[in-house]
Amino acid sequence: MIRKFVYILAMALASQNYVQAGDIWVSPQGNDNNNGTKEAPLQTVAQAIKQAREWRRLKMPEAKDGIRIHLADGVYVQEKSLFLRPEDSGTADSPTFIEAEGSAVISGGLEIKGWRLLKDENSRLPQSVKGKIWVADAPRVANRHLEFRQMWVNGLKAQRASQFKDGVMERMINFDTKNQTITIPTPDIPNLDTAPQMEMIVHQRWAIAILRISDFDVKGDSTVVRFHEPESQLEFAHPWPQPVIGGEKGNSSFCLVNDLALLDEPGEWYQEYPSGKIYYYPRSGEDMNNAKVVAPAVEQLMMIDGSLERPVRHIHFKNISFEHASWNRPSYEGHVTLQGGFYLLDAYKLQIPGLPEKAALENQAWIARPEAAVSVKGAENIHFDNCVFEHLGATGLDYRWAVTNSSVTNCTFTDIGGTGLMIGAFPDNGFETHVPFKPLNENELCASILIKNNLITEVTNEDWGCVGIAAGYVKDVTIAHNEVSYVNYSGICVGWGWTLLESGMKNNRIEANYVHHFARRLYDAGGLYTLSYQPGSVMKNNRIENLIDSPYATNDRAFYIYFDEATDGYTVENNWCPEKRFDSNQPGPHNVWKLNGPDVSKKIRQSAGIQKRK
Repeated sequence: MIRKFVYILAMALASQNYVQAGDIWVSPQGNDNNNGTKEAPLQTVAQAIKQAREWRRLKMPEAKDGIRIHLADGVYVQEKSLFLRPEDSGTADSPTFIEAEGSAVISGGLEIKGWRLLKDENSRLPQSVKGKIWVADAPRVANRHLEFRQMWVNGLKAQRASQFKDGVMERMINFDTKNQTITIPTPDIPNLDTAPQMEMIVHQRWAIAILRISDFDVKGDSTVVRFHEPESQLEFAHPWPQPVIGGEKGNSSFCLVNDLALLDEPGEWYQEYPSGKIYYYPRSGEDMNNAKVVAPAVEQLMMIDGSLERPVRHIHFKNISFEHASWNRPSYEGHVTLQGGFYLLDAYKLQIPGLPEKAALENQAWIARPEAAVSVKGAENIHFDNCVFEHLGATGLDYRWAVTNSSVTNCTFTDIGGTGLMIGAFPDNGFETHVPFKPLNENELCASILIKNNLITEVTNEDWGCVGIAAGYVKDVTIAHNEVSYVNYSGICVGWGWTLLESGMKNNRIEANYVHHFARRLYDAGGLYTLSYQPGSVMKNNRIENLIDSPYATNDRAFYIYFDEATDGYTVENNWCPEKRFDSNQPGPHNVWKLNGPDVSKKIRQSAGIQKRK
């Protein structure tokens, strides 16, 4: 009898170990007080990560051969960012996998409910929409109304109320740096002085500015517009890029956004301050009694944060969707950028040009990095495979600093306000951006990263000056077989610094990518775009087409391949495009150009882009 009991107990323990060994199960219907088995899953991803951390800390047998965190179908709503740290590291023999078993979404969104047809019409609403507008109260978070700049209705992004249809702008009359004003044709908008939340989007060559308007001075057919600080000083002091008056194709353009009086197109919305009320003009076929309306409440969905001394290591993410991250900073301080979405902290023109590192420099700029839904720094062997990044306000995924031996493969980036995927250092804060960045410890550079077989499309939809893939100071990075399309500026960009000096960038490969439908709204762009000295680098077998002539460009500076200032060290070979529309801006002496253009073989053209995914 005792022998039989021992046998049964041993079998039970073996069965339990078989279920639990290295596996943690999570479900939106679970409970964080459960033990994390498939039959009794946890509820949150954060608790699963903590349990795995404890297994490793206590050297439990479950961690011996690796840990798998399994996410069941459903939406995992984040009230705060997931935080992975060095203590969460796996090893080469015992990595950590965080993977979806079906369709798992890590979301920072909150659903907006209680929609009702607006009956007490607001006097600022256009007459044409009365009886068509629906209203709801914003969710309350931390005892205040949630404020946001992005909203999705049944999975489609709604447009903030705008003066014109999406993408349409109007030419400005004057740009006055001395008085910090922009003069525009007087808009057909009643009671401009009662529009305290209105913003102006300014088209300025290869970037945009988002300026909060302080007041209008109507002077008949023209109106002088002034702006709030800090963006007013930044916009009028920095010389590159500024709007153009008297360009080859006309003056620079603008549009006004974010006022109830502009709510005149289906799919537009407006949030009133301080009441928090949300007004929405439904698209055809949308039933607001049953519509799913989501607003983002969290800016950063996940942060992986290590250091050179203690990196985060060996974590794999697979089959997970990252959705609904916000981007709110322009509502509080505007948004004036230098390039690629990097916003200015300070910038001005030098009265006497020159820095020790660059004798001809005539402007200085200090920048900050745009926000990201998922960020990684101080890490090794961090891999994202078959993941989806969508419905995001700023950057999708950002390998910020000191990330090595990592990969992003078979992923999709779409419906993103900024850059899809960013990699490497873009020295910010107190580091003047034109000074070459060469850290004393080369391990600070992002290196040996593979970006392969990803689809990046319909990104840059809020900050048009962002790009599909952006790599800064990086080395040994391979960007291969990706498809990048429908971006408002450049497609794939590698390099930073505007310098011929050696900085650690080297051996980067841009190979067999398919870039199309780029430069849709801005110019001075390239399907493939590079900066600075990158010895041993290669650009080959890419396919670039459908360069869009931006309707509001003030000249025709957009190219299939653009070697911007001081690009050097590249071998450029067998890149197909429909015409030889290339340009170089003060390139170095070590670039080698071979066969590029429409004569490249059909086989190379057809092989570019995404390969069959596993």
